[in-house]
Amino acid sequence: MAMAPGPSLAQVYTSPVAVAVWEWQDALGIWHPYSATVCSYIEQQFVQQKGQRFGFGSLAHSIPLGQADPSLAPYIIDLPSWTQFRQDTGTMRAVRRHLFPQHSAPGRGIVWEWLSDDGTWTGYEASICDYLEQQVARGNQLVDLAPLGYNYTVNYATQTQTNKTSSFCRSVRRQTGPPYPVTTVIAPPGHTGVACSCHQCLSGSGTGPVSGRYRHSMTNLPAYPVPQPPHRTAVVYGAHQAFAPYNKPSLSGARSAPRLNTTNPWGGAPPTLASQPLYRSSLSHLGLQHLPPGPSTSSAASASLPSGPSSSPGSTPATVPVQMPKPSRVQQALAGGSPKPEPEQVIKNYTEELKTPPDEDCIICMEKLSVVSGYSDMTDSKAIGPTAVGHLTKCSHAFHLLCLLAMYCNGNKDGSLQCPSCKTIYGEKTGTQPRGKMEVMRFQMSLPGHEDCGTILIVYNIPHGIQGPEHPNPGKPFTARGFPRQCYLPDNTQGRKVLELLKVAWKRRLIFTVGTSSTTGETDTVVWNEIHHKTEMDRNVTGHGYPDPNYLHNVLAELAAQGVTEDCLEQQ
Repeated sequence: MAMAPGPSLAQVYTSPVAVAVWEWQDALGIWHPYSATVCSYIEQQFVQQKGQRFGFGSLAHSIPLGQADPSLAPYIIDLPSWTQFRQDTGTMRAVRRHLFPQHSAPGRGIVWEWLSDDGTWTGYEASICDYLEQQVARGNQLVDLAPLGYNYTVNYATQTQTNKTSSFCRSVRRQTGPPYPVTTVIAPPGHTGVACSCHQCLSGSGTGPVSGRYRHSMTNLPAYPVPQPPHRTAVVYGAHQAFAPYNKPSLSGARSAPRLNTTNPWGGAPPTLASQPLYRSSLSHLGLQHLPPGPSTSSAASASLPSGPSSSPGSTPATVPVQMPKPSRVQQALAGGSPKPEPEQVIKNYTEELKTPPDEDCIICMEKLSVVSGYSDMTDSKAIGPTAVGHLTKCSHAFHLLCLLAMYCNGNKDGSLQCPSCKTIYGEKTGTQPRGKMEVMRFQMSLPGHEDCGTILIVYNIPHGIQGPEHPNPGKPFTARGFPRQCYLPDNTQGRKVLELLKVAWKRRLIFTVGTSSTTGETDTVVWNEIHHKTEMDRNVTGHGYPDPNYLHNVLAELAAQGVTEDCLEQQ
């Protein structure tokens, strides 16, 4: 197995070239590309530090955009936080870096723009420009943007964009200018693709079946538009992992502080690619088919291009509601419902107390099981003593019962328990995903590697909101960047099974969570939560696309690691 590069390495490892487009995100969550000239300058500055992207150092460089375009003099890009900062107002915007094939629309300097209400022309995000260009090249005069998550059509013949619900039209145009910069895609030794640094890869290895940053199947960026070769190269690096219910202060005397290593060896590596899809392929002859609508109690603000009056799509796809936290015990009592079990009762439900502790350490507090729990001075319980030891009934791993109690009380307290050693789940695990919508559609075009069937399109949409008691900072606002997010599955037996399990995971609030983005460094924002999704249809630039013969097997294992298995479907 190839070893992950250490911090002492100074060599830069290169792989194929691509076209780089830098974009910034406005307050509505819409991405806007910088001009080709500005992107060339940003990329030049960025590449100067490319070796540091593998953990060789920190990106401490700020890029003053005024040196590329005097009109942008107030703006700088802060690479460590992946933000654009306006110095005179203090406004901060997320930035991202997209990679495209050399002969894509950005590589040829082709930009599509729409006419805003104030009479100025605004460029579409680079992915949409490339999508429009591909569709027009195929002879499609009317292009539906639904596969990219937008409720609009673009008519090439009339040069207009139309809101499919309100029929509001505005002018669009196709411009040709300088090409966007060609850059080198780099990867660490032993890896033949792009070093993926999205939140799915950097922080999604805690409980999944494949740990480490390079858990995807990857391949070299193909020459456009030659189809990608079918072979894959999978490289997996190990990741250190452990569990600590909360930060425990040092204890005096013979009792030591926890000796837990919770550091991912890649955790400090700054991102090189945003969590958004690096490349969305063209979808010709879509024939989108919405699944039959289901009951929904969720709501979400729909992100769209600024294109006149906003409204919901005309046809209603299947929507899966988020299962929100259960009411408090007082509310349940008033409603006649049964309250949640007490934490001590949950521990007793899934453990058997041992009269003689085994001669081993408790991996939660790292104290001997024969001595007092390391959390005895921080966890009060009348039912569980400080020296009580028990093992979990399924996996038989032993812990201080007070340590298990501390771990449980630091989570959702939903009546479930997960073994910190082997990740076996007891009860029904739920997460902290905010309220939103999951919509499902089908269309006829096939995914690479699944040419015998159509495609399932999943669209997740979560709006900004306020954190609840289960989130890191209750009462504080959280952001939801990059929504709606589009994901793809083959419309075959295995793909449909994965879809049904993803619906279960969505209802249990397991697909997203609120935390810190590994791609931008932003805190209190919605991030992926250890269940990988394919956000590209093809070209598999970062392992988030197709073909990938191992994906369905891997995601089933990841779902099972969250307690979502076929047994859940039988219980519905």
